[in-house]
Amino acid sequence: MNETGSWRSMAKAPKDGSRILVTIRSSEQGPAEVDLAYWSNGDQFGGEGWRAADSSPGQIFEYAEPELKCWMPMPSADLNRLSTPSPWEGSDAQQFDGSGI
Repeated sequence: MNETGSWRSMAKAPKDGSRILVTIRSSEQGPAEVDLAYWSNGDQFGGEGWRAADSSPGQIFEYAEPELKCWMPMPSADLNRLSTPSPWEGSDAQQFDGSGI
């Protein structure tokens, strides 16, 4: 597996606020899972620690250090490998936006 796709120890996880993928350890609440998280230095809504990326003020989900097993950086798109489809140039535009259903 390439460097961007390998799991790493939480001890070396970036604490700069960047979003990363984390493995949450299995527990009595359920099996291991993967979540998108970031390190927060703390603010008026919560203390310093790992937060789920979908947290919002007043609804913060924080992870305790022992809950997280490992991390990996977010995958990035390889723009050299992507191809963009050609724009639609057909004449039957009435088939779009659900009108054909």
